[in-house]
Amino acid sequence: MNALETTGLGMRHRRTWALRDCSVAVPAGRVAALVGPNGAGKTTLLRLAVGLLTPTTGQVRIFGRPARESGERTAFVAQNKPLYTGFRVSEMLRFGRGLNPRWDDAAARRRLTELGIPLDRRIGRLSGGQRTQVALTVALAKRPDLLMLDEPLADLDPLARDDVARGLMGAVAETGLTVLLSSHVVSELEGVCDWLVVVNGGRVQVSGDIDELMARHSLLTGPAETADALAARLPVVSRSGAGRQATLLVRDDAPPPDPRWSARPVTLEEMVLAYLRTPDAAALPRPALSPAH
Repeated sequence: MNALETTGLGMRHRRTWALRDCSVAVPAGRVAALVGPNGAGKTTLLRLAVGLLTPTTGQVRIFGRPARESGERTAFVAQNKPLYTGFRVSEMLRFGRGLNPRWDDAAARRRLTELGIPLDRRIGRLSGGQRTQVALTVALAKRPDLLMLDEPLADLDPLARDDVARGLMGAVAETGLTVLLSSHVVSELEGVCDWLVVVNGGRVQVSGDIDELMARHSLLTGPAETADALAARLPVVSRSGAGRQATLLVRDDAPPPDPRWSARPVTLEEMVLAYLRTPDAAALPRPALSPAH
């Protein structure tokens, strides 16, 4: 089953489309990376998925149900980590318990204790990393089946980023929940996510299993004078290089037909950047959507 599924989803603000013709699916149990430049439509997609916005076109379903009917099964942590800074940590937990029928107070307190975050400390006096951990703990205590995070690591130092990422992966391993993690920094996602969705200019470019996507791409390097001829024979995503050498990132894992060219596997960052730099590149085949409900 798909945890998140959108068909023809679009969101227009006056005359500008923030998201358009978005059809994508994220299977249950995956840790999915939602990647794209600033302004690409990532936050809009998340807010539509959690039911905070009403789409202009199309629909979004959470485990087969409309997003607005699935609040108990989802949790969302916005980029600004909306917490009441005047509350003590324990008061924030009490507030969450009063709003969420599936709330797991014992697990929340245990997690914060393990992280060394004092329950009697006011939110406003915590470090950035600690506030992010509190926000994540509140979201997890809701016991969601789908957790959506909007740029959760953007304002953290490297050590805090690692701590938060480790905590998130520990929660995934313990509960098996599905995660959709938005970021424009690809390096934050390697080793954390196993599913990829690339959004660019309000449209989905790429969607699929990360290992399978990387296996279907290659980086070719060879003499620039033969690049045009080779590119005419292969599905090229992007092209770069200067002087006598050219580099082609291609959607093909076969050896290059020209022996003067060498091939190597791509990294996740190379593949994502190639698509982002080529907004008109053809989208890869996306996962099949569930039957209409």
